[in-house]
Amino acid sequence: MTRKIRVVVVDDSALIRSLLREIINAGKDMECVGVAQDPLVARERIRELDPDVITLDVEMPKMDGLEFLSRLMRLKPKPVIMVSSLTEKGTEVALRALELGAIDIVAKPKLDLVAGMTSYSDEIREKIRAAAQASIGRLDPIAVPPSHTADAVLPKSSRPLLKSEKLIIVGASTGGTEALKEFLQPMPADAPAILIAQHMPELFTRSFAARLDSLCRITVKEAEQGERILPGHAYIAPGHSHLLLGVSGANYVCELSQAPPVNRHRPSVDVLFRSAANLAGRNAIGVILTGMGKDGAQGMLEMKQAGAYNFAQNEQSCVVFGMPKEAIALGGVDEVLDLREIAPRVLAWVRQQGSRATRI
Repeated sequence: MTRKIRVVVVDDSALIRSLLREIINAGKDMECVGVAQDPLVARERIRELDPDVITLDVEMPKMDGLEFLSRLMRLKPKPVIMVSSLTEKGTEVALRALELGAIDIVAKPKLDLVAGMTSYSDEIREKIRAAAQASIGRLDPIAVPPSHTADAVLPKSSRPLLKSEKLIIVGASTGGTEALKEFLQPMPADAPAILIAQHMPELFTRSFAARLDSLCRITVKEAEQGERILPGHAYIAPGHSHLLLGVSGANYVCELSQAPPVNRHRPSVDVLFRSAANLAGRNAIGVILTGMGKDGAQGMLEMKQAGAYNFAQNEQSCVVFGMPKEAIALGGVDEVLDLREIAPRVLAWVRQQGSRATRI
């Protein structure tokens, strides 16, 4: 008999503890083995029960959730899922938790906690399964070269992105927030435009984009309907919509869609990749990063069949080697690389292609 995933729930709300216990125990492959109302009690529960996964509230009495997470990751690293309120402060703290080593985020609804949390049941259990498989080894912060060196990687371009220029199309899920930071930080200010589908709760993507924008030389923003896609910019799919590549005249544009989830996700990586296959063809470069499940695998194969050149993150550097593994297995990947090798190799590929890009 397969051993169940053992989960400890840490939250100062008795209602949330009860709801999460019910949601977890409803999964045949997992069980809530203990709860704690604050980090001091949690420390004893974790020492006593040695869980596979911990859910951790962001704001708690006696010790801040971030401080507890930081100590935990230093002394006894465990896969942690942050449970965060859908507020500006909650999203900022949750994103900081991901930087400290948390695996994923569960968003507490603002209204009607019972109905809201219950509606997230399948998603919460899926996040727990992903966390249980996660590798929690941390990469050191990437060293960003001086801007004058990076800006020499690609020629300067101030004109709008013509359809003859390259696009970088990226998909990620569990562990993707930190992987994206590692991928985007080396990008020079005039890098090709980048479109990103990252599985993330609604309202978190804008804060996530702003955080990346403060760390990168390129401009990073949440994608908006109909906006023109420009070099030196990265566009992140909003947590509530699919992001697709569109065309308006001689320019690429962002298109947002409220169509049903694909592979249980909206935004879906497959939706973004498929739009790139249809409209960009060989002018697209695909990148699939760490994540649970298979979203993006079929779309990446379609990109390759349309002439794109594709990269996947290797198992050793993934938090969860699910999405890259599936894309590789389908035959949609040209190169499999360590996370830190992907950005330099993508830039080298763009430079190598140079004037070979073909107008569609």
